[in-house]
Amino acid sequence: MQDPQGLSTRLAAFVVDTEFAGLPNRTVEMTKQCLLDAIGVSLAASGLGEGCQAFVDLALSQGGHPTCAVLGMPHRLPVEAAAFVNGAMAHAMDYEDAHDGMLLHPNAPTVPAALAIAEATGGVSGKELIAALAIGCDVAVRLAQGLRASLSDFGWYPPPILAAFGATAAAAKLLRLNAAQVRDAFSLVLCQATCSGEIKYSPDSVVRAIRDAFGARASVSAALLAERGVTGFDAPFEGRAGFYAMFARGLYDAAAVVLDLGQRFEIENISFKPWPSCRGTHSAIEAAIDIRDRHGINPDDIAAVGLRGGRILRMLDEPRVSKRRPATAIDAKFSLPFTTGTALVYGRVALDNLLPRSLGDPQVLRVAEKVELEIDPALPENDIRCEMKITDRFGAAYSQSILIPLGSPAKPMSQSRLIDKFIDCARYASRPVGAARARQICDAALTLESIQDVAHEFMPLLKGDGEHCS
Repeated sequence: MQDPQGLSTRLAAFVVDTEFAGLPNRTVEMTKQCLLDAIGVSLAASGLGEGCQAFVDLALSQGGHPTCAVLGMPHRLPVEAAAFVNGAMAHAMDYEDAHDGMLLHPNAPTVPAALAIAEATGGVSGKELIAALAIGCDVAVRLAQGLRASLSDFGWYPPPILAAFGATAAAAKLLRLNAAQVRDAFSLVLCQATCSGEIKYSPDSVVRAIRDAFGARASVSAALLAERGVTGFDAPFEGRAGFYAMFARGLYDAAAVVLDLGQRFEIENISFKPWPSCRGTHSAIEAAIDIRDRHGINPDDIAAVGLRGGRILRMLDEPRVSKRRPATAIDAKFSLPFTTGTALVYGRVALDNLLPRSLGDPQVLRVAEKVELEIDPALPENDIRCEMKITDRFGAAYSQSILIPLGSPAKPMSQSRLIDKFIDCARYASRPVGAARARQICDAALTLESIQDVAHEFMPLLKGDGEHCS
């Protein structure tokens, strides 16, 4: 259904007109938690993320005015390069927040883009940053909600494409662009935002880990060019050759995109990850930990692990060989058998369980080989619930069903657990952040609305202090 007022015009006006004062309290609190979580997982990636160092090396080799921080590292880079490098780290650990309903990571490129713009521009308050991040998340999720066909049906990989538009909205807001310029920025990022679905079929690739680098950089470039007067298209979303026509063959509903626009913010529906792996693995992980804790199963006694869930889980189980013996850390994070095996062997899935050196763990691999997935065709395609049945070599059977995984809005992680997660992530940074500094960052992020200048009061806290962490 087309929008007679113009979808692009309405979204641009939403970006311009939305201010901190109009945000619901829940939106504000969730936005601050999302910022904290995003910084934490990026700090971990600065020390552990596959492929991330190449982005740092490339950016440093290109020089330029060192304006913005690289999270977890001592380097400073030009604004686009900082968004590029920090964007590479945003998803590298696959530990950042997610929107379960749309299977998106809307904040992955948005936080690095917004932080780079805020630091480069100066004079951006914490309230302005909160508003920009809430707007960016909303735009990305709403664009997904308008789809009436999956981008993946046409060969695309949706999360980084959709999130790039959200990151652009956030960057445009912080640059205080007018509505016409915001529409220009959307047009300019449309010319850059892409991601091939081929990453799902190449288990040795690390592109899946660093994919949000491209959207983060593109969004900053688009917003800065729009600020400098580069004009775009009248209808970058709904036009004859706009986003929906290009990526979804025109199969969309504009009314769904703008439903309750400015009144309901989708950042309130974000889930936080208790485990550093694809969100689709979390119901199985939770079921495995629960069964292990309740019944004290010895992993060596496991004869079979049966899983049953929606069609989205198939990509986490196939191809069989690579999912049971992943070659890269990012493929392990996208493996139901490997993460389930890890949970059953160790009773947890932590950062150190999914490092390259852990991929050959013989006990985990033995259990992973015994995992079999059955697809329930009655479930919605994107449903991430999971039923688990474990049979041991003595014939005993143990079952558990997880309908809503931990970390979702209906089953939230506590703020104290989010802080613990941040502190744990920070200790893995390339330049480790000790517990005392980590708590300072937590306090600052969770009271962000009191900060007058993000560049001078918040960003200096994010430099690693080099403490040795045990």
